[in-house]
Amino acid sequence: MAGRVTGAARSFRSKFNLTDVNVLRWFPGHMHKGLEQMQARLKDIDCVIEIHDARIPFSGRDTQFRSFIQLRSHILLLNKTDLVDRDKMTELKTVEKLTQQGVDSVFFTDLRQFEKSNLLRKKILPLVKDLTDSRPRYNREGLNEYSAMVIGVPNVGKSTFINAVRWANMKKKGKAVVVGDKAGVTRHVSNKIKVDSNPPVYIVDTPGILTPKIPDIENGMRLALCSCVPDHLVGEENVVDYLLYWLNKRGHFGYVDFFGLSEPEDNVMVFLTKVAHNQNKLFRVKDLATNQIVIKPDLHTAALSVLKAFRTGQLGHIMLDDDM
Repeated sequence: MAGRVTGAARSFRSKFNLTDVNVLRWFPGHMHKGLEQMQARLKDIDCVIEIHDARIPFSGRDTQFRSFIQLRSHILLLNKTDLVDRDKMTELKTVEKLTQQGVDSVFFTDLRQFEKSNLLRKKILPLVKDLTDSRPRYNREGLNEYSAMVIGVPNVGKSTFINAVRWANMKKKGKAVVVGDKAGVTRHVSNKIKVDSNPPVYIVDTPGILTPKIPDIENGMRLALCSCVPDHLVGEENVVDYLLYWLNKRGHFGYVDFFGLSEPEDNVMVFLTKVAHNQNKLFRVKDLATNQIVIKPDLHTAALSVLKAFRTGQLGHIMLDDDM
């Protein structure tokens, strides 16, 4: 395949363009209300636990969070690390950059496999207590309990974390908060959820909050690629188009063999047409001009298949923020 890739590389795009950038400006009413509720609850919070997608450790992390949590301890969990290239994160000094932004501690997690890890029981909550005890607690001084708030953009695992840490420390079965694989499942700031007993530790769940203004197209498309923005708002074909652009620009051509192509492709419609044919994602429709039944590729279903392959790690372990 190497020869074919070299020949095709001359035609790859050097810049990604999106016809309508307004599709990336998703800040529904519940986010604005949730942000106000979060600020109102901070007086009862000792520590902030931020969850973010490890594939985009910088994209989408809202500066609004940093401004209103600056007096609280700040722990960052980079989740879904089974999908990322950890060597690349080390090479780019990701943790060092994050601590320079005011994060006290950074952990790498795969919360879907929490039963196999002692991280939630032996490190996270003890660190919440230690960080809290190391600073003035102001109006919470003397309380024999701890309270943390979980924050982050949509669909990074905030609710999964709460259920997991509750199970790890109290062996409570069932879900304390609802989880989902789409952005916007949690829509309100929750009541306190008890996740440990000795001493009592409580966690407050919050809705995923995006910045009202996405700083640039690539930042927004990386959020969309990681499901932090609903697919239907951006358009699945647009998200696949950005993925194709990103892979080609970095020389990640594993998708060629994975989707059974003969060479890399830079045109998303041509790419999806080939994927649809190779995966037999076709539909029959009557041609009104000839009154004949014709078979056409189902581009939308092909796009969903491509996104699923990326989001489940089948296209490789990828850290999208390799240039930040």
